[in-house]
Amino acid sequence: MSLDKSLIPAPVTLGQAFRYWLKLGFISFGGPTGQIAIMHHDLVEKKRWISENRFLHALNYCMVLPGPEAQQLATYIGWLMHHTWGGIMAGVLFMLPAFLIITGLAWAYMVYGTIPVVAGALYGIKPAVVAIVLFAAYRIGTKALKNGVMWSIAALAFVSIFFFKLPFPFIIIGAGISGYLGSRFAPKYFKVNGRHASSHQDYGAALIDDDTPTPAHALFSWRKLALVGLSGLLIWLGAMLLLMMQYGWSGGFTQMGWFFTKSALLTFGGAYAVLPYVYQGAVEHYHWLTSIQMMDGLALGETTPGPLIMVVTFVGFVGGWAHEMLGADAQLASATTAAAIVTFFTFLPSFIFILLGGPIVETTHGNLKLTAPLSAITAAVVGVILNLALFFACHVFWAQGFSGTWDVVAMGLSFAAMIALLHFKVNVVGVIFSCGLLGMLISAL
Repeated sequence: MSLDKSLIPAPVTLGQAFRYWLKLGFISFGGPTGQIAIMHHDLVEKKRWISENRFLHALNYCMVLPGPEAQQLATYIGWLMHHTWGGIMAGVLFMLPAFLIITGLAWAYMVYGTIPVVAGALYGIKPAVVAIVLFAAYRIGTKALKNGVMWSIAALAFVSIFFFKLPFPFIIIGAGISGYLGSRFAPKYFKVNGRHASSHQDYGAALIDDDTPTPAHALFSWRKLALVGLSGLLIWLGAMLLLMMQYGWSGGFTQMGWFFTKSALLTFGGAYAVLPYVYQGAVEHYHWLTSIQMMDGLALGETTPGPLIMVVTFVGFVGGWAHEMLGADAQLASATTAAAIVTFFTFLPSFIFILLGGPIVETTHGNLKLTAPLSAITAAVVGVILNLALFFACHVFWAQGFSGTWDVVAMGLSFAAMIALLHFKVNVVGVIFSCGLLGMLISAL
């Protein structure tokens, strides 16, 4: 039934927006695709707070940025509707429930993780994580690897990180340079696909419609650009200086802030793209947690609402707990503080990017597209994610190393999980819970 376009929805108060964004934070399961679909259904189809074209216009910009695009999209719409504080409110509420839930689960994991029932569930979940990461490589690869050039970039990325242990940022920079050169000399191989398609349905008049003038606060000005950029820089610098003065540059909290700032700027292609970098730093370099704990954290991140990149909250909590950064008698305080620091530095760039670039996007109303360098980076990400999947597989299937015995049961669970994802289209949460139950059953027997 078509809605009457003359019936424009009533203005939305800040309180109404607060209640919606908080609710969204608790129900935003399904990764970025599911989260964007929920927002489209609620804000475009049902509530009509924003038109589909304006929604997709904002989404296109968010997809170009590093960081979680669904959280950035919520920030953008909140900013467009209720100025700067509206954007901050929407972005914070989108990930706050996930932060609280993961922090609670991380505490339970550290305290009760060795109990047989919990250990059995984790035994079943780990093979599922291997399948999920492989499935992510497959899913991204089907969209990104459209020709031999893209396949070559993915293969080179895999070889570079698997055999030569090349740091993730170098791979990203190399892919970006190859994409830039390719756009000049062989542009046909670097065309970008995989955009979120528009349904072009008429849902009725929206509060922010196609022809609604850009609000005054969203208009571009050099003064606003400089003010937002300087404010963002000062917030980041102030937080880092506080950590340095309190704990020194080599202190655990300071190093977490610095490392996760860098990781936030490398999150092109979604959370799976940056996980190898987080793994290299958190597990291999800083030893904040073990590879098994990293896998368990990824499993928890897959089963909770909010952006998948919230797995970094788990990394921070476990690192703070294990290293007792505030002393042996303040283990929980150390873990909670570390989780908060990691989350803050991971998401701060996302807010700055939206508040900085939003006025440019709204003023130009151009149809933003991914550049050729980003297309090449996405291809490289496929190879990097495949490396991550193989690394996890080695630790799950050969827990005592290659000289030990194969864990045939774990291999079987991983194979079954992959079939469920690929053939039966079971969602990720369902696969994890099923494998967790099977793990408990196997451990009991």
